[in-house]
Amino acid sequence: MTFKPASWPRKLRSQAWYGGNSRDTIYHRGWLKNQGYPHDLFDGRPVIGIMNTWSELTPCNGHLNELAEKVKAGIWEAGGFPVEVPVFSASENTFRPTAMMYRNLAAMAVEEAMRGQPIDGAVLMVGCDKTTPSLLMGAASTDIPSIVVTGGPMLNGWFRGERIGSGTHLWKFSEAVKAGEMTQDNFLEAEQAMSRSSGTCNTMGTASTMASMAEALGMALSGNAAIPAVDSRRRVMAQMSGRRIVQMVKDDLKPSDIMTKQAFENAIRTNGAIGGSTNAVVHLLAIAGRVGVDLTLDDWDRCGRDMATIVNLMPSGKYLMEEFFYAGGLPVVLKHLGEAGRLHKEALTVSGSTIWDEVKEARNWNEDVILPVEKALTQQGGIAVLKGNLAPRGAVIKPSAATPSLMRHRGRAVVFEDIDDYKARIGDDALDIDENCVMVLKNCGPKGYPGMAEVGNMGLPPKVLKKGITDMVRISDARMSGTAYGTVILHTSPEAASGGPLAVVKNGDMIEIDVEARRLHLDISDAELEARMAVWKPSHEQPQSGYAKLFQDTVEGADTGADFDFLKGCRGAAVGKDSH
Repeated sequence: MTFKPASWPRKLRSQAWYGGNSRDTIYHRGWLKNQGYPHDLFDGRPVIGIMNTWSELTPCNGHLNELAEKVKAGIWEAGGFPVEVPVFSASENTFRPTAMMYRNLAAMAVEEAMRGQPIDGAVLMVGCDKTTPSLLMGAASTDIPSIVVTGGPMLNGWFRGERIGSGTHLWKFSEAVKAGEMTQDNFLEAEQAMSRSSGTCNTMGTASTMASMAEALGMALSGNAAIPAVDSRRRVMAQMSGRRIVQMVKDDLKPSDIMTKQAFENAIRTNGAIGGSTNAVVHLLAIAGRVGVDLTLDDWDRCGRDMATIVNLMPSGKYLMEEFFYAGGLPVVLKHLGEAGRLHKEALTVSGSTIWDEVKEARNWNEDVILPVEKALTQQGGIAVLKGNLAPRGAVIKPSAATPSLMRHRGRAVVFEDIDDYKARIGDDALDIDENCVMVLKNCGPKGYPGMAEVGNMGLPPKVLKKGITDMVRISDARMSGTAYGTVILHTSPEAASGGPLAVVKNGDMIEIDVEARRLHLDISDAELEARMAVWKPSHEQPQSGYAKLFQDTVEGADTGADFDFLKGCRGAAVGKDSH
């Protein structure tokens, strides 16, 4: 893509607040000067908002205040004026009912923080799962020059000589305790080994996936995604990003210049190559909607169908983000895609150069971590989109994390009406279930949970685990953690709470899945399905006030990104009227 930088110098939007000597501009400047800023900082130089999702209740982002100081240093060096702005931080670790319910709220909050204040450019300080997409959504809506700085992954976990992946081993050890293969005391001992430094999950979970998506989209400097949180190079990256955003403002290089359809296709293919999280589906769909790019589930299947998964990281493989960084990180993966003819090389990045110019000299330093394509974890990676009478608008599965023998399966449905029903019955030895059954979870989609929690990777019944079985087919309208694994079909659309076919599945129904054929079928007649749908009534709670009601009334389905229906395609950072 050819980009023509804007002329410089020119009047920036911040000068509507700070330029001239009117009563209003003196009011704005005067108040900011109470923090000790000299008068010449208001001379028309770029004002850069450091949009910081630091919070002590967002552990993944607990070190972002330190990184923000490095960003400030870079902005000062490049002749900008940095101002740090705390923004909504939706923590995956602590928010209930689920952080996903607050992704859209966070996106609205950062959008208005950028739109309503004297900011010419933004540095998006992110890390935890929902902070990256929410800030990208807000930046896409305002279309103010923006650059992503992620906090980076934790160091490797180690427990009794074994690599411990955050999240991945939580699920693994929890199942081992239920199966009688691990004691509760050992599980507690392993707890400390899972989180031994600042940073996000050290697996290719959603946080590392979305960091990779930001880089593949061109919204972060090359190499940003994989640098460990505590590595000095993470601080260098922050400072260089601070320098770069100042020039982006001068050039008027905006998110809409970078996040094109080609950029999203690059990101989808990258997700397949890295074995990325299924959560990337709803997030990229939402970001694309904000920037006005027509992206659909069909694009996910088209671009990802034949992608080989070459990054050997948990949960699909055996290594962790630390090794991925040492092996060369995402630039090596992007170079591979380019050499294979699967990368739009001309796509623009925040550096001002094309993505190919950024990665063409990358080298792979460990071919056991970033595999040659002939040794790929799976030749059919990516995200598979299944459709059929059970999922008319689509459902997704991550083949690289699934059991190959279950990718084509027919089994008897064991139905859980909601997550509470599942929790109440799953441990009962009288539950009529075996390893050949298909576990079905309803009412956990965007409207049903509410917020679409990460409960789709339902733990198996103890009586099945004790037989040595570690995977079964599971279907829901929920999400699952990017750190999780298994033959788990997710995001079934329309969701049960909206009256989708999932809502009327009954115990004993036969369900067929065929991933290669992209088929998800409830084995009943069309007439029977129509009759069941005719008498269905919603059973989930209907909130009557507050944000929960706003969410319930306006959230769209997972197949379009689960954004609010009134927020798509509304770009622009017009300055509002001054009330003073």
